[in-house]
Amino acid sequence: MLDSINFLGLAVTVLVMSLLAQALSRYFQIPFIIFLLIEGIIVGPEVLNLLNPAVYFEALLTIVAISVSVIVFDGGLQIDMKQLRGYQESVLKLTTIGVFITFFGITALTYLLIDVPLQIAALFGALVTATGPTVVGPIIRNIQVCHKVGKVLELESVLNDAASVILTAVVFEWIVAELSGMGAVFFILQRLAIGLLIGGICGFTLRWFFTRGILISKQTARMVTLTSVFACFVLSESLGNESGILALAIFGIIIGTSEFPYKETIKEFKGDLVTVMISLLFILLAAMLKFEYILGIGLRGIALVLLMIFLIRPISVFASMWNSKFRTNEKLFISFVGPRGVVPTSVATYFAIKLDELGVPGGQTIVGLVFLTVITTVFLTGSMSKKVAHILEVIPMEILILGGGKVGRILAERFDRRGENVVVVDNSEEACNKCLDLGVRTVQGDAGDINTLKKAGIENTKYVVATTNKDDTNLLFCQIAKAHFGLRGDQMVARVNHTENLQAFWDLGIRAMSPAITTAAVIDNMIGRPHLFSMCEVGGGGNITEVKVTNPRVMGRAIKEINFPEKSLVVMVQRGTRSIIAYSNLILEYGDIVTIIGEGDVGKHASDILNK
Repeated sequence: MLDSINFLGLAVTVLVMSLLAQALSRYFQIPFIIFLLIEGIIVGPEVLNLLNPAVYFEALLTIVAISVSVIVFDGGLQIDMKQLRGYQESVLKLTTIGVFITFFGITALTYLLIDVPLQIAALFGALVTATGPTVVGPIIRNIQVCHKVGKVLELESVLNDAASVILTAVVFEWIVAELSGMGAVFFILQRLAIGLLIGGICGFTLRWFFTRGILISKQTARMVTLTSVFACFVLSESLGNESGILALAIFGIIIGTSEFPYKETIKEFKGDLVTVMISLLFILLAAMLKFEYILGIGLRGIALVLLMIFLIRPISVFASMWNSKFRTNEKLFISFVGPRGVVPTSVATYFAIKLDELGVPGGQTIVGLVFLTVITTVFLTGSMSKKVAHILEVIPMEILILGGGKVGRILAERFDRRGENVVVVDNSEEACNKCLDLGVRTVQGDAGDINTLKKAGIENTKYVVATTNKDDTNLLFCQIAKAHFGLRGDQMVARVNHTENLQAFWDLGIRAMSPAITTAAVIDNMIGRPHLFSMCEVGGGGNITEVKVTNPRVMGRAIKEINFPEKSLVVMVQRGTRSIIAYSNLILEYGDIVTIIGEGDVGKHASDILNK
């Protein structure tokens, strides 16, 4: 029995362990969830026996339900569907086609590799279809992956949790109540309908409440939201078991996509609360692990988990996204990031106990397999994701563009095609919508407002670009970026519409260009020297790339001796303060800055030769 003092002691212990895990995470640059798992196993009965969650299992189920409800809502809250315009189809396929491919693939492998009945294999397959937000969210935030890839992974994990719980419930009913055929279809449709309906009602009701202009404090807004989350979960579960997680996911997505005065306050509050709840869940559930469950499975279990990671997951991702806008390297990264989290662990423990009570063998095998899957996927994904992201080049630059007009949109689209994280800030709703149609993130607001710039992510940005047709707006934006956020002059680029204003930008150290002067220079060089200046026309199908020479294999060699790819051209070498035309016998030295023109990805391949 767990009394109040013991419970408070447990809470304090978990908080201290969470702080230690976060400190280790910052030091080793590894997601803190990995350290939570290690801590939970160490303090559990299998090692130090300081914490035994089995003693208060009923209370643990309540803690899990409360924590998961807040975590899933927070996952949905981080999603703004407007910013995923053009990618919703990919997410929908991942959470439908991908889920069923994963389910059937894992079920078949489990049945073939592990000595369990088909029903138990299917139950395990259903449990581990979820890629939980408790793990995906911290990993994505830790490595600053490409925005669209990160948001697709987060939305997939939120919706997959719901799909996994519903699918698991269907399989469990099939085992104990022989639910099959149209009964199973009706069960799924009923839970989907209840979750969608209750989540939608709660989401639109809370949005209506916050947008009515009712004067409430920030604290009241947080409490109203938290109360609504619990009410949504309880109501949905009361109408249909296992529908609550879907309801909360929909609830969170609606609020995350809406704009209202208290949104950032709620996000900040939920973020702190979720950190505590993730810590509580992972430590308690890891402490429940019994080594005998995993040792009994042996090497076949490890082989099964590795096949799930490196075979089933890539097949489901590529089959779901085969005709999407995502590049191959982005699909490969999405394939790699498929960690399982709290939901399969807690649900597996619950159903294993139910199976034992009913006299159905296989419950402990499922628990062992699930824990093995969670530990392996969390450790592998958490420790390797950053390296894999670097190898696959899905960690981009952060670029903030002021102005969603024609120049800003063209520039943003080019950056987005390059795989950079780009955000456009504009006052105009029409301009923002045009950017959203291109799949570019936008923030509608005044660029002179520091809060607007913070919302756009200026604190983490590498470059800011001012593209509006108003010089005073562009200058003010650059001044704020420099004075308040510490950006250097070489990190700021500005469009100057009136040539007499160029000096004001230069005095601040801002890299500024005048469309009028640039246009005149281009036309001047195109008359009489059209072939020489045709490099200015490369923008439609290629890119100009600057790369620093660091590859020992090319240092000391002449340009003509280096096997650059076709449709690439080395045009200039910057050596210290000197600019050298790239003639064929020029010997490259370490630190040279080489300018390369290439079509499509050719320029990138050429730069890789110099920078490896």
